[in-house]
Amino acid sequence: MTTASQTRQLSYIQAVNEALRQEMERDASVIIMGEDIAGGAGRPDKEDAWGGPMRLTKGLIGQFGAARVRDTPISEAGFVGAGVGAAATGLRPVVDLMFVGFFGVCADQIVNNAAKIHYMFGGKVRVPLTIMTGIGAGTNSAAQHSETLYSVFTHFPGLKCVVPSNPYNAKGLFVSAIRDDDPVIVFNNRQLLGRRYDVDVPEEAYEVPIGKASIAREGTDVTLVGIGFTTGVCLDAARELESRGYSAEVIDLLSLSPMDDEAIVTSVQKTRKIVVVDEDYPRCSIASDVSALAAEEAFDYLDTPPKRVNPPHTSVPYSQPLEALYVPNATQVVHAALEVLE
Repeated sequence: MTTASQTRQLSYIQAVNEALRQEMERDASVIIMGEDIAGGAGRPDKEDAWGGPMRLTKGLIGQFGAARVRDTPISEAGFVGAGVGAAATGLRPVVDLMFVGFFGVCADQIVNNAAKIHYMFGGKVRVPLTIMTGIGAGTNSAAQHSETLYSVFTHFPGLKCVVPSNPYNAKGLFVSAIRDDDPVIVFNNRQLLGRRYDVDVPEEAYEVPIGKASIAREGTDVTLVGIGFTTGVCLDAARELESRGYSAEVIDLLSLSPMDDEAIVTSVQKTRKIVVVDEDYPRCSIASDVSALAAEEAFDYLDTPPKRVNPPHTSVPYSQPLEALYVPNATQVVHAALEVLE
């Protein structure tokens, strides 16, 4: 058990930075590479100028040096491919793919190499690669820097995909990802990064298991399923529903591949209603996948069809008023929940 003196409240950025630091201290085979993760491009006066676009790697080059914290050229195909090769030959690289929308220029390295090497070599080669990438709208970053896209990666066998929702599970999922012998993609929603949460983060390293959802709130009348940022949206909606006399259970999905099917089905069997809240595009989304799971595995328990809350099927708008309408919010979730409750 962790004592109170060993826990603190950290921001998401601080929790991830601590996980990276502790794993690099524990295991000399852990390295980090990506654009601007140190930020100096070899200049000693600006050696730690950036710490990556999300500041997740700030301070690490000073402790571990440029051999283990490697600024790369602006070539996702190059440095993601280097990460795959490094993993296959014995290192445990963490690769920073700034924004998930950039995956198109390194898709071959991820879905044809990282995802398939273990299988194609008959299990003789491990690929302990961690890819961290920024997702999500709401930061006025326009269409190419605001996508979510995690559903694309879950389509490919061989890739594990996780989406933290707060500093506690962010630290634990990063530790689990780095220690895992398979490629793991960690999707960091940028609206969560600078926030502090009313959750304690232990000082020591710990793992949050990949493949397990968390029950963020117990309830009996309707199941709300959140993913990363939308878990907080679901919790806000649950509080509003409580004021209207309804008890909402909130599932924090955390892991999209593998997915905790049992947690979803068990909750639906209890509440008999489900609303899935997903920031990704609506077609072929995780919301569609979870809705299908509920319909196929818990059909006899459902009182109403599953409901999905997604953005519209359009690129993320740059306009701030339009972007505010784009991201799923608690009002939309409450409306969807009331449709299945009343």
